[in-house]
Amino acid sequence: MKLIYTLLGLIVLLLIWSAIDPFEYFTWFLEVSPAVIGVLVLIFTFKKFRFTNFVYVLIFFHCAILIIGGHYTYAEVPLFDWLQETFNHTRNNYDKVGHFAQGFVPAMIARELLIRKKVVNSKSWLNFIVVCIAMAISVTYEFIEWAVSLGTGEGGDSFLGTQGYIWDTQSDMLYATIGAVLALIIFGKHHTSEIEKLNA
Repeated sequence: MKLIYTLLGLIVLLLIWSAIDPFEYFTWFLEVSPAVIGVLVLIFTFKKFRFTNFVYVLIFFHCAILIIGGHYTYAEVPLFDWLQETFNHTRNNYDKVGHFAQGFVPAMIARELLIRKKVVNSKSWLNFIVVCIAMAISVTYEFIEWAVSLGTGEGGDSFLGTQGYIWDTQSDMLYATIGAVLALIIFGKHHTSEIEKLNA
């Protein structure tokens, strides 16, 4: 419990920092909303379903990515501006980190739910379904970005964050898919052991 309270406290501190003079308040609201909603859902469902500490740590890092992106906007994160200049990139690629995490973290969340709720018993089908879920989340987010951009005009451009790259939407979904696949390859066994410890 101590770890969970610590992570929650850090998210609150990050939110406070992020809300102080952000690049643009409308974009800030759009970017941090998924993190806030996600944390609230976890709080209200905690007694019914507690995830492994491993997944909570991953969720914290995903929230941090969203909150930092909200403060600066994804196209203006200073570290990635420096990387853009240093390596002569054509754009600030912080949004690709966000979309990678958008596949990586939901994959672990979905995996834990499917295993512990005994929805899928076949390991091969489990991996396939987890990747499909992560891809579906990514696609849904792109739909939301599209709808916000159409509905708000220039006000939603920072949220859309294409930075003039015509394949931004497709590459966002690709990065999320890669994130989901790598999550399963790198942390699948460790995640299983954490679930077994929780059930012991």
